[in-house]
Amino acid sequence: MLNRTTLVLAGFLSLISASANALTISTGTGGLDASQQAQSIDEPVNDMPNTNWRTGTYGPQHNAMPQGFDTTVLPYGAQLFTGGFRGTRSDGFNPDYKVAPGDLITLRLWGAVEIERALPVDAKGYIFIPTVGPVSVQGTSLQALNSRVKAAVLTVYPENVNVYTNLQGTQPVAVFVTGQVENPGRYAGTPNDSVLYFLDQAGGIDDQLGSFRQVRVLRNGKTIATVDLYSFLKNGVMPRVQFRDGDTVVVDQRQSAVLVSGEVERDYLYELNLSETDGGYLLRYAPTKPGITHVLVRGIRGEGLFSKYYTLNEFKTAQLNDGDEVLFSADRREDTIVVQVEGSYYGPSRYAIPNDATLTSLLDNISVPQHLTETRSISIRRESVAERQRQSLMESLRRLETTYLGASSSTPEEAEIRVKEAELISQFIEKASKAEPTGRMVVANNGKIADIRLQDGDIITIPEATDSLLVSGEVLIPQAVVYTPGNNVNDYVERTGGFTQHADDENILVVRLNGEVLKASDARLQPGDEILVLPHVPTKNLQLATSLTQIVYQLAIATKVALDL
Repeated sequence: MLNRTTLVLAGFLSLISASANALTISTGTGGLDASQQAQSIDEPVNDMPNTNWRTGTYGPQHNAMPQGFDTTVLPYGAQLFTGGFRGTRSDGFNPDYKVAPGDLITLRLWGAVEIERALPVDAKGYIFIPTVGPVSVQGTSLQALNSRVKAAVLTVYPENVNVYTNLQGTQPVAVFVTGQVENPGRYAGTPNDSVLYFLDQAGGIDDQLGSFRQVRVLRNGKTIATVDLYSFLKNGVMPRVQFRDGDTVVVDQRQSAVLVSGEVERDYLYELNLSETDGGYLLRYAPTKPGITHVLVRGIRGEGLFSKYYTLNEFKTAQLNDGDEVLFSADRREDTIVVQVEGSYYGPSRYAIPNDATLTSLLDNISVPQHLTETRSISIRRESVAERQRQSLMESLRRLETTYLGASSSTPEEAEIRVKEAELISQFIEKASKAEPTGRMVVANNGKIADIRLQDGDIITIPEATDSLLVSGEVLIPQAVVYTPGNNVNDYVERTGGFTQHADDENILVVRLNGEVLKASDARLQPGDEILVLPHVPTKNLQLATSLTQIVYQLAIATKVALDL
């Protein structure tokens, strides 16, 4: 069994000027006006529609407003609280850290006096240095600590004394975490742990109620810092807070949010703040897919429902309200379609043409190499046709399975036959279900080309002229052989070594360059034909043999493959 390879691979070709050796495919219909002629496309085109237009309305439509947001959609930022921060403790040794009571400072003096001690900071904020006395260090940054201690030492030992200090340990703190968090409580940490550390300890922000943009740190009832986690997510920016024992982290309730879906990398619930309520701010955070052109906004304004379809530029200034749903779409409903050309021709491989253009109007604008192109054998591969072929094949296989695999047996001998037939059918169905129909349409007949309307995504095949035939299927050596006028099918089969033991010499198909499929007995061979020898069905059950043969024929027409049985 040999699956025929495509003669010409489609690619982006350099545009070659039509010369004396090039001609235009003439279909007798005349060309298009200059304003209607096909335009080449240099970039790859996504020719799969993104919007269902069968609703007959402009823009995506929904049946009714949902009652609240989909609870399965997480708020933007929820990915922060999966345990990644709670297991990482800060060492508290950054240069801006302020010394606090309970910290432990290592002191080394050498020269005129030798001292090496670990000195605790007492409740009044002092360390006591032998022979020097108490030195106030509370509130001193680590960057300035050495200078502060050295100045105190020099008052007693003005010459030949060197000083080195280092923060050996910090006093643990207990911080309250409350508000809209999963597990409010009092959590231990170090003064220099981040807000994220304490929030993660508390199980993170409540997905349904908590604000990711309004997290406050309170000390003695006053706010000392406000954290917007969107700034951290987007730019890595977050206020640095040195916590003290008894501080409180409060997560406020979320005030307003919009649900973003459609052509985005991931659906999220995005929170709005008072200064960021238009679409332009939302676009800063919501990662959209390439090609977005329109945005649908649905919500409530005043006492009624609101729905408006914006272009992307209009959306940047559109005001958003709490509870809005924002759906991004790549809306390419235009007056043009994109088709592809493959085979023997000059020019680009893709064309943007009017959506009512026909095959002949396009071919009138394509030049081909003279005497090297089989212009009478043009065909079209269409995805919708391939899908119908696929569905038809699956339905035939389903009927085959239903009819024979569940049949009962009246005698042991018949049961044994049924088992063998079931094995044959199962193997056949497994192979056949993997076949991929080509979706090829026959548009050329007796040298004339049908003037059909093209569809978006069509692939037009302009075959190259050839002096050979392909012999495949149940032959010993599937191969291409030179065309010899007057030779029949058997002559060409003999040149490939003859039939295999599985061949059905009464079921031979001829596939033309234009995709037409004929019985060998009804065909007069031509250069470019493919001779396809079908397999013999190995069963004595006449009804089963007929069913299998029909499906083998169906496969051969849809895929140009003689499936081995």
